Amino acid sequence: MPTQPAPIKNPEVKFTQIFINNKWENSVSGKTFPTINPATAEKICDVQEGDKADVDKAVVAAKEAFKLGSPWRRMDASDRGRLLSKFADLLERDIAYIASLETVDNGKPYNAALGDMGLVIKCFRYYAGWADKNHGKTIPADGEYFCYTRHEPVGVCGQIIPWNYPMLMYSWKLAPCLCMGNVVVLKPAEQTPLTALYATSLLVEAGFPPGVVNVVPGYGPTAGAAISAHPGVDKVAFTGSTEVGQIVMQAAGATNLKRVTLELGGKSPNVVFPDVNIDEIVEYTNANAMTNMGQCCIAGSRTFVHADIYDEFVQKATSRAKRRTVGDPWTDVENGPQVDEEQFEKIMDLINSGKKEGAKLQCGGKRHGDKGYFIEPTVFSEVKDNMRIAREEIFGPVQSIFKFKTMDEVLERSNDTYYGLGAAVFTNDLNNALMYTQGVRAGTVWINCHEVFNAQAPFGGFKMSGIGRELGEYGLNQYTEVKNVVIKLPQKNS
Repeated sequence: MPTQPAPIKNPEVKFTQIFINNKWENSVSGKTFPTINPATAEKICDVQEGDKADVDKAVVAAKEAFKLGSPWRRMDASDRGRLLSKFADLLERDIAYIASLETVDNGKPYNAALGDMGLVIKCFRYYAGWADKNHGKTIPADGEYFCYTRHEPVGVCGQIIPWNYPMLMYSWKLAPCLCMGNVVVLKPAEQTPLTALYATSLLVEAGFPPGVVNVVPGYGPTAGAAISAHPGVDKVAFTGSTEVGQIVMQAAGATNLKRVTLELGGKSPNVVFPDVNIDEIVEYTNANAMTNMGQCCIAGSRTFVHADIYDEFVQKATSRAKRRTVGDPWTDVENGPQVDEEQFEKIMDLINSGKKEGAKLQCGGKRHGDKGYFIEPTVFSEVKDNMRIAREEIFGPVQSIFKFKTMDEVLERSNDTYYGLGAAVFTNDLNNALMYTQGVRAGTVWINCHEVFNAQAPFGGFKMSGIGRELGEYGLNQYTEVKNVVIKLPQKNS
């Protein structure tokens, strides 16, 4: 973007209802729930609380939109791409409003919310280009047969998105799904429903037919569980904690054995060898641990530093964390508040566990300010692998620094976790970089960088960090059924 649009500090909340069949309606139960501004701990507004009855209605609408002969099923693939492009244009038109609404509802600094929106728009445009290009193959089958494959949509896709990157995860789920001609029942996180609801209103303006996208705000144990278990849902995609991901997977297999993709938690190692520019890598690892207030599944929360430079690195990392700015998300700060009180208390509990278990608190570890859910950037040194802060996903602005001596040691310790989402290695030695890359068990490995995301490149985890991949061409596979067609060919009589 050539110029950065100014924020709208008091954005009007325009949509708070359930979206079914391109119409807004109240919940069947009549219940609502509050969404809270994490910077002030004050209520923004009440949102309609969907549950199983509303999910049932949304699935009916989606199934009707997916019927053979419906406007959506009859639409040319190139026209699906055109709709996605138009939707991206509308998101770009309203980028300042959506980013401002994200700042109010999520708490992330406006500049960060604006950066997220840039990636959102790129994601929809990327998949707009794929709509008429994900085609099947002709196969030289043995015998008197002509064989080919069709790539068809899966059907009704349930999508459950998290609160840490509300609009970004909205795009990661919707864009490849719609690109392939599927239909959607989506649940935004109860902490951050407002931007997804507004963005969904733009689908109507873009020209998407009724029932193609349906959005049911509500709580995980009710609305989310109803989507996961619904026999009319053919596939479910979930991003969130590993614990909830296991529940989603169990529910998905209990009814119709629906297809599942899961993008779950992480405890990503960042490995620093002694041949680097320490000042430069301190900046990287600080950002890796604390970007988005540490509320990032890929956060580099385990920083492994070679013994030769450990003390100097800890001193400089502590100094950098003390300079990390925290405060009003409308100002030019690096960190805003944590998303809600529950997350705030969880992070503080883990920080306190680090102190009790013998890690050395270098800085931070306390609430910042006297209102909202702000936490000081926190650094621990002398962290041991068996401590809670070394094992559990903190999801807060906490950097734990470990000491290592050899490649074999750091590879073994990097892999000593249930997670396997991402990893980073910082070194100018190509052999070390490649050895670490092939040895670490993680879905993405960054060399001399971190948290670089592109719509073109796949993202997902090993082990308890998830199943399947999002983004890139690999992301289309999750929303595609492959149908094999065999035709007996007539033969000339001899």
